[in-house]
Amino acid sequence: MFERYAIFYCPSGALAQFGAAWLGWDNGAGHAVHHPPLDIPDIAAMTAKPRRYGLHATLKAPFHLRHGKSPDDLYQIAQDFAAHTPAVDLGRLALRYENGFIALRPLADQPALRALAAAVVRQFDPLRAQLEEAAIAQRRKARLSARQDAQMLEWGYPYIFDDYHFHLTLTGRIKPAQAQTVMDGLAPQVMPLLPDPHLMDAITIMGQDAQGMFHQVERFALIS
Repeated sequence: MFERYAIFYCPSGALAQFGAAWLGWDNGAGHAVHHPPLDIPDIAAMTAKPRRYGLHATLKAPFHLRHGKSPDDLYQIAQDFAAHTPAVDLGRLALRYENGFIALRPLADQPALRALAAAVVRQFDPLRAQLEEAAIAQRRKARLSARQDAQMLEWGYPYIFDDYHFHLTLTGRIKPAQAQTVMDGLAPQVMPLLPDPHLMDAITIMGQDAQGMFHQVERFALIS
């Protein structure tokens, strides 16, 4: 059993392979990967924080299982959810530097994506243990809005519903002066790997091991 679980979207194919190398962690295979030989300085340092997750977009943030709940309960909810949920067209993705980090984000707002993410939050929440006071205090260091604070207390994570923004994280926090150089180096490598449109065709149960690294536990295809 893993220490925590989460529900992520994890790309597949060439984008997943590049993302694993770029971040240095393949969350599908569950092992470290050498960074690509790109002319970008400090790749290891700038990817240190997102490395433990691997390439992903959060749908249900990491949580401890509530007492009396098991991974089998997770699998059942995920299976039922996927069997009744259509895949979502994300449109085109683009490299963006926002909130201090670089990520792949949709070019346009996607109401169907926001609805799917909200449904995941609600469907899996009965399995989530309540946040401990230390976790609440740590979250509040980010200067949450009143709405975000209330969402954290009720749902375990502040950035959900109207505060949700899909992103495939590629760096930790970096300075603006560095960001453009990194995106210029990344663009020729990653942009040709992006399907247009990009389809979110599955959700994945993730597990966090004792070393803090996340692994793909099981992938559930959405309705195509």
